[in-house]
Amino acid sequence: MQDLQQRIVIIGATSSIAEHCARLWVAGRGVALTLVGRDAARLERVAADLRVRGPGAAVTVRSADFSDPRSIRALADAVVREGMPTQVLIAHGSLPDQQQCQRDLEAASEALDVNGVSPVLFAEAFAGHMEAVGGTITIIGSVAGDRGRRSNYVYGAAKGLVTRYAQGLQHRLAGSGSRLKVVLVKPGPTATPMTAHLPQRGLAPVESVARLIVDGSRAGKPVVYAPGKWALIMMVIRHLPAVVFNKMNI
Repeated sequence: MQDLQQRIVIIGATSSIAEHCARLWVAGRGVALTLVGRDAARLERVAADLRVRGPGAAVTVRSADFSDPRSIRALADAVVREGMPTQVLIAHGSLPDQQQCQRDLEAASEALDVNGVSPVLFAEAFAGHMEAVGGTITIIGSVAGDRGRRSNYVYGAAKGLVTRYAQGLQHRLAGSGSRLKVVLVKPGPTATPMTAHLPQRGLAPVESVARLIVDGSRAGKPVVYAPGKWALIMMVIRHLPAVVFNKMNI
């Protein structure tokens, strides 16, 4: 039987960033990947590609309802029964239309759920299992969560929720002596299908962002800005006085 040294679960495995992280992981040895998503057909296509890229990896797929707390709990329980994960990457999300969210409260509610509530529930479900044994939970947030801006404040509010949750979970685990690490990743604008409608100049290559996520997760860094330049950019934006910030069209 293959000696599987890493058991990695990817939530939102059909996202471009998640898929590129998975490609890096299957290039190693002794990796078992569980791909979780909402679209079974797309999951199978991603899994088939990964099996070719990493013939030594074990790749399985699972579907779940990402908006149902009971489905999220059942998914985490089922995955753990098959083997305790060493790494969980929570990577799902969408980029909503800000103006539509202002007009349509259902759209706003969906954006907040998909980008904020759902990732938090997945993290909490797996943290409950992994706290006693250790490992790493990596949650993809966004630089948009660092300060509310007119251009994307509904999305930013959801990612701000993810940021506060990750900070709180890190604080709780530090106080308990757990070896479970929580890594919060804050990508800047990245060239993925989710941003295909935006001007492409200045977007980070998805491959480099994935590499930063994989490396940051391995190191157990509390926060990873991807690319790293966004740490300085967002520090400046967070500390701008309101009288200056409110005149900016960002």
